[in-house]
Amino acid sequence: MSRTDTALEHGLCTCLCCHQLMRLPPGETRGRCGRCGATVHGRIERSLMLTWALVLTGTFLLVPANILPVMTVIYLGSGEPSTIIGGTLELYRNGLWGIALIVFIASIAVPVMKLVGLVVLLLQVQWRGPRNPMQSMRVYRVVAAIGRWSLLDLFMISILVALVNMGAIAEVRAGPGSTAFATVVVVTMMAVRTFDPRLLWDARYRRTAESSGLRDPVGGGGDG
Repeated sequence: MSRTDTALEHGLCTCLCCHQLMRLPPGETRGRCGRCGATVHGRIERSLMLTWALVLTGTFLLVPANILPVMTVIYLGSGEPSTIIGGTLELYRNGLWGIALIVFIASIAVPVMKLVGLVVLLLQVQWRGPRNPMQSMRVYRVVAAIGRWSLLDLFMISILVALVNMGAIAEVRAGPGSTAFATVVVVTMMAVRTFDPRLLWDARYRRTAESSGLRDPVGGGGDG
């Protein structure tokens, strides 16, 4: 193969579920994995468009997720709603800085990091490829790995709602902010799944081909 050849150009494709390398049927852009039975795409169809839509949705939902109360603790008939930021500050002021740090990382830092990371990857693809694809792949792996920790805050709220139920003495009620935050978590998880990291390499190869005066090794696509 030349330096700008790709596996897709030779009919080869990797299953994103089990990572089995397989050969696509002649003239086809998709097939079925012989190992796990999943549908295999040469590239995820409309990957950039879907990922951008989900990223923008998650960004807009971050506002109500942080300004609306996520839960209300009612003790002896009275209580005040608490937002994510307000709850984090209250935990810190009460000396529970360890729990406050966990809530801050899981509820604020992780969603923002995921959205920023995805935006960086999307822009790199649309700007004709990253200068260092390996570094971009590390960013993608980090974004994919930290997503599960976004559920920690919702897990804590669900435990409180289930356990703290003492009738008129104490009660915990989930607020609208928890719904918005849960939607952000789901949307960002979907965005990671719709983004095709192979587009990073396609864009890199395309830049190499253009600078070398060669033909486009991926057929001018990138969002097929």
